[in-house]
Amino acid sequence: MNDFKKIFESHYTWIEGFMRNVRRYPEKTALIDPLRKLTQNYKLLNAEVNRLSNTLMANDFQPHDIVMVLLKNCPEFVYAYIAAHKMHGVCCPVSFRLSAGELAWAMTDAKPRVFIYDVRFDETVKEALRLSSYQPEHVIVVGGKENADAVTYPEFVAGGSEEEPAFVCDYYTYDETLRLYTSGTTGRPKAVPLLSINEVLSAHDVMMELPMNDEDITMNTTPWFHRGGIHSAGPAVVFYAGASLVIMDKFNAIDTLDYAEKYHITYVIGVPTVLDALADEQEKHPRKLTSIRGCIAMGSPLEREACIRYKTVLTPNIFNGYGTTETFWNTMLRPGDVLSHAGSAGRSCVDDDVRVVKIYEDRKGEPDELVAQDGSEVGEVIMCSPAKSPYQYHNNDAASADKYYKGFVYTNDLATWDKDQFVTILGRMDDMIISSGENIYPAEVEAVLDAHPAVKESIVTSVPDKVRGQIVTAYVVTDNPDLTPEDLDEFCKESPEIANFKRPRYYRFVDSVPHNATGKRMHRQMKEQAKEDLKNGLLYRL
Repeated sequence: MNDFKKIFESHYTWIEGFMRNVRRYPEKTALIDPLRKLTQNYKLLNAEVNRLSNTLMANDFQPHDIVMVLLKNCPEFVYAYIAAHKMHGVCCPVSFRLSAGELAWAMTDAKPRVFIYDVRFDETVKEALRLSSYQPEHVIVVGGKENADAVTYPEFVAGGSEEEPAFVCDYYTYDETLRLYTSGTTGRPKAVPLLSINEVLSAHDVMMELPMNDEDITMNTTPWFHRGGIHSAGPAVVFYAGASLVIMDKFNAIDTLDYAEKYHITYVIGVPTVLDALADEQEKHPRKLTSIRGCIAMGSPLEREACIRYKTVLTPNIFNGYGTTETFWNTMLRPGDVLSHAGSAGRSCVDDDVRVVKIYEDRKGEPDELVAQDGSEVGEVIMCSPAKSPYQYHNNDAASADKYYKGFVYTNDLATWDKDQFVTILGRMDDMIISSGENIYPAEVEAVLDAHPAVKESIVTSVPDKVRGQIVTAYVVTDNPDLTPEDLDEFCKESPEIANFKRPRYYRFVDSVPHNATGKRMHRQMKEQAKEDLKNGLLYRL
């Protein structure tokens, strides 16, 4: 048993999986970057990773050191991610949407030895370096010229050998290999330290669910700095499975469909608005999409009519995953359930135990205090996900104690579930609207508004009111100039899906609604905007 434990802990690692593919598929295409007209097989990809790894070693990079990357999806992101694994360090991607102050905070929190960034964010990075109390030892810029603050990526790795680096310590599957920051919708982002075993089993989860194997060619259209980007058929899964990855720097529906046809892409991953844009473009200018085996959405529910359209226009296999940064995806709405359970988040993935528990004002609901499986009683979603979760935050014991309880992750998400354990997300506990003493969940109102044929998307929040406490307020995106708030009000009145008291009383038509990197609607931001819009007379009152 001791021999097995030693072998398991030292060899059941993500980097061992990647190196197996380098040995058995050296000539197979690993990476395609259409913008740079760059194609690399596993042998060439590994050589580029080795150049960075050996350069890091020459600069005294140590196990557990941090490589922070602020990059759009690009080859250098891949090199940094794999090199961190090879050097027994930690890759720490951060959002390129951060302000200088937020980036400075992340630098101080993570203390990266190496910082690699895209020249397009040069001004933000320079200001962050000025503000940060911690300074990375090496600052490297991709796509720009050497400056006082940074060396270019090609210059940094110029002397790096393409040979396998001499490792300085043993592999250990319980070592941290990736650190991701939550989107920070409830305050400062929290750092989630993922272990090599979490990355291996996240890859296994994707390979089981879709399924996916070495014959697949994927494109994840979302940024890789979040869990759904890097792990949902993104770099972490593709290079563990021995598959091929097509890089998308920034989502564009025309390019995505052109690439799908040209490179015979099998899986396309994005948020629901991505699927909507792809369907729009495919209807206008049809491509041959017979290679696509599935489209995977994340971030928000898919409505039935949208699912029917996607199945008809894009592929019969539509998936929708729900989860968190801490746990990856934990429920899946699978192709066979899409029409019968559209609007839900599906049910548990193979290795997960997802429950909906009672809510109390003074304590957490215990894991066995379940709400009724009647699709009506509202509770909090919790999940036991030991395969994909580290069950802790970095440097934040208080948040860890609040989030992780008795082997479960408490999400703060409100939901119902039915007799077959299909979970329907209603929103976050802090997004709930209380109007005249009644609880109203934004997601259920949004589902009704989004079902209107003239509505592209909506987001529901509230504004303060002296009599009711809060009044339901809707922001609506439409391409029909004749649509009026009265039309939508009548539509809500006629809908059997929501009670009359839940329908919006304030409306504003907008060009778009805000989403975070994972595609979730940003209700907290809209709540603040709604207060200002009310004050400035920009809301239409029914």
